[in-house]
Amino acid sequence: MKYSEIAHFSHPQHKLRFECSEFPFKCDGCKEVGIGSRYKCSVCDFDLHMHCAIPSPTISHSFYTKCSFQFLSRPPDNRPRFCNACERDVTGFLYHCRDCGFDLHPCCAKLPMVLDDGEIKLYLYRKVSASCQKCGRKGRSWSYRSSCQKYNLHVACVKDMLVENWQGYLGEKSARKFDTRLPSLKNTLLAHNKSKSKSKKGWEMAGLALQFAISAVLGDPTALIAGVIGSMISKA
Repeated sequence: MKYSEIAHFSHPQHKLRFECSEFPFKCDGCKEVGIGSRYKCSVCDFDLHMHCAIPSPTISHSFYTKCSFQFLSRPPDNRPRFCNACERDVTGFLYHCRDCGFDLHPCCAKLPMVLDDGEIKLYLYRKVSASCQKCGRKGRSWSYRSSCQKYNLHVACVKDMLVENWQGYLGEKSARKFDTRLPSLKNTLLAHNKSKSKSKKGWEMAGLALQFAISAVLGDPTALIAGVIGSMISKA
């Protein structure tokens, strides 16, 4: 459910207003990157993903049928913890299974199992045997894989691409203009495939696959933000 304005326990000073922006932000709840829909305090430059702003107290996940995940505002102990979906560090809001010790970032926990716009369909897998188009490795983290099985992207690699490209801006949280372009998709895929014979249609489909995966990982798998990210890819 979406509200135009909310009060949130993590920022009691001011209310947070819903907005949608094409510029990236660092969520002050889970400490992960985001773009698109968010709840923001314009006075304090405080941002929350929608999944962090309006979390579910407890959730289940089809990948972990024996687990019950509880929303926590911080990791439950002082040991380093990582997200079982993307394998990145957990330093803020999370979903935690007390029985199994598994952890999920809120946006990772809510990743759609299927992304489908009628032209290409991506399925979320816990593990796949194929290598990732970004890193060339197998395993590592959850992956989005196309129904044709030609395109495979680790959730972790999608996040790494974004963080690397937006590192300067996210470190400063300023309102200055910055480069929102994503790393070149063509170069990324060429580095893995070692081939320059891929057809234009093939690059377009690969770009679409990446576009959907990025929009989902950022916590906003909507047509609006997918279009924004698609335009970034076309300019890269």
